[in-house]
Amino acid sequence: MKISTKGRYALRLLLDLAEHKDKGFIALKDIAERQGISKKYLEQIIPLFNSADVLKTNRGYQGGYMLAKSPDQYSVGEILRMTEGSLAPIPCVAENPAGCSRRADCLTLPMWQGLDRVISEYLDNISLQDLLDQKAGRL
Repeated sequence: MKISTKGRYALRLLLDLAEHKDKGFIALKDIAERQGISKKYLEQIIPLFNSADVLKTNRGYQGGYMLAKSPDQYSVGEILRMTEGSLAPIPCVAENPAGCSRRADCLTLPMWQGLDRVISEYLDNISLQDLLDQKAGRL
């Protein structure tokens, strides 16, 4: 499993919104500037979250984005699945695995299923708030 730039930037986008949640709607240009990510790239990520009701949007002079829920209600696993699709280490253990002729006889399948479980449990148990709290503890 390798997380793409889109997945990493999406996580940074949502963390920025979580970190500045008390400021209301945040302009994409401000997030881009703080995070060192091009605004055009962020504009490609935003639709993934708009269609999943992750963000609230406000257009116009005071426009921008904010999280639809509190940061403790977003798991890293959920966010990465929205951007990456499956987090499975191999296709055989994905939610909709492609037909594998060796599946019934595969001696390594249980190992891959275990790895998939560990990855999912780990990422699903880390929230945006956990990451913010971790940062605050380092300061």
